[in-house]
Amino acid sequence: MKRFALILSAFVLLTACKKEAHGDANLHITGNIKGLSQGKLYIQKIVDTSLVAIDTIVIDGKKGFESHLKIDSPQMLYLFLDRGQTNSVDNNLPFFAEPGNMTIESSNEEFFARAKITGSKNQKIYEDYVTIKNRFNNDNLDLVKKNLEATRSGNVKQLDSVMAKSDQLLKRRYLYTVNFALKNADHEVGPYIALSEIYDANIKYLDTIRKSMSPKVAQSHYGKMLTKFVADRKKAETTE
Repeated sequence: MKRFALILSAFVLLTACKKEAHGDANLHITGNIKGLSQGKLYIQKIVDTSLVAIDTIVIDGKKGFESHLKIDSPQMLYLFLDRGQTNSVDNNLPFFAEPGNMTIESSNEEFFARAKITGSKNQKIYEDYVTIKNRFNNDNLDLVKKNLEATRSGNVKQLDSVMAKSDQLLKRRYLYTVNFALKNADHEVGPYIALSEIYDANIKYLDTIRKSMSPKVAQSHYGKMLTKFVADRKKAETTE
């Protein structure tokens, strides 16, 4: 009985120490970067218009990594990989963080392309959006290529056709993004997409997204940002 009491006391003490060590953290991130034995990971967030590190993780022979953070509401964070020797273009990985447990797995060779992020509903919705967004981007690249070819050959008829298709593609992308943000207005990723992808859209669309936000999302970081952004746009357009 005495031994059991000692074990119980030790467990309570260990739990209390862990809680104190992580303070009021509400986001626990664990992960592994396959093939990375030396380097640093920085978890960053945007403050004003700059990326600011909120945690630094040193990789020195460790197999995995973890971080305990406090976030006020779901928001986009960035996992920056500093390999120490090279500065690759794919060294910054955006992920939509939300309170709870998240896992990030990737590789040193293809840090961005191989990333697998789990534990966040907003992240899953964002990935669905990015998949369609990439299709629009690929279609746009094809039109850019055709535009260059028509310019070089002086084919005015083809240039006009490419321009018309470009305008149609842009309208389709904006309408798709508006509808996607509306459909997901009950998640914080909804106002985030509105702010990051279609901030210059017709104010009536942005205002519709704003009005469609759930009360919880409206009080979130991006919800408040969208509300202010729409109000500022309305004020600016009224005074023009």
